Amino acid sequence: MFQKRIEELQKILNKNEALLITNENNRFYFIGMRSSAGTLVILKEEVYFIIDFRYFEKAKEMVNSATVLLQNSLFNDLKTIFKKHNIEEILLEPDTVTLREYESFKNNLPEFKVFAKAEISKKIKALRRIKSNEEIENIKKAQDITDKTFDYILNKIKSGVTEKEIALDMEFFMRKSGSEGVSFDFIVVSGKNSSLPHGVPTDKPLEAGDFITMDFGAVINGYRSDMTRTVALEYATDEMQKVYNTVLESQNLALKEIKPNAVCRDIDNIARKFIYNEGYEGCFGHGLGHSVGLEIHENPAFNTRDETRLESGMIMTVEPGIYLENKFGVRIEDMVLITENSYENLTKSKKELIIL
Repeated sequence: MFQKRIEELQKILNKNEALLITNENNRFYFIGMRSSAGTLVILKEEVYFIIDFRYFEKAKEMVNSATVLLQNSLFNDLKTIFKKHNIEEILLEPDTVTLREYESFKNNLPEFKVFAKAEISKKIKALRRIKSNEEIENIKKAQDITDKTFDYILNKIKSGVTEKEIALDMEFFMRKSGSEGVSFDFIVVSGKNSSLPHGVPTDKPLEAGDFITMDFGAVINGYRSDMTRTVALEYATDEMQKVYNTVLESQNLALKEIKPNAVCRDIDNIARKFIYNEGYEGCFGHGLGHSVGLEIHENPAFNTRDETRLESGMIMTVEPGIYLENKFGVRIEDMVLITENSYENLTKSKKELIIL
């Protein structure tokens, strides 16, 4: 699997070019080993992974898609490889390489031409957006833990418990259930705080009449899940119920149109248009969703600009929301796998309004 991915990159390289992969998630995607350091060197016919002493033993055991080399002095190590293979040009990933890294390669390897080539990032994105069966299974397992965490936390939500306590309880349960960590910093916001789409948990205690929005996910073998549910504590006013049902209906309308070849921005427009027509224009200020994988936000995205057509194997979130400033907010988020003819919803938790 890893070798085939590397071969896709080698197809776009010339014999005098060396592609350096320095981004942690991209390294993992091509060699299957997670590390905070390391340089993957892809040539037309050879592949090297240069890694320091901390990870060298692990790399020799795990990495089969590249020749593993112990890093002594990175730039000298690279020069040795480049001279051996008559390399003239160094290619970097423009979407992930920092200006500091770019300048460092350029200044320390002056005898070689250094380019941040857009074609490289475009190709890697194209590879990563279509998930393999193994990747899909990892994400499904992560989502299964996420659904179980939602079931668990429903029994812990009550007046007086703080947003922070709920978030910590969810994380503890998730890790006990087998998650490697959390997909991202959990969002647990209640009452007026729920009008903040990316609010952070506070010491605010939950109160009767609150909406509680929880956005969370698990991690399995590096792959992430993403889910949001909004519940009410003790009661929900007529206005709260109207907003909730509007968000739910907008999501259902969008889901009905998800299939291969559908255009991302058209799916966004379906949910957005419904929300606006119900009188909430200006209250849904983020995109409808995004791809998920090794990172929580990948490409493509359901938003007003993305013209990508959906393909079988993509995994996307569908997360409409309405946020009434200084009052409350509602978001409902599912994660779906695009199939050959339609989609599979990987999120199993109930979506109808829950009043605890």
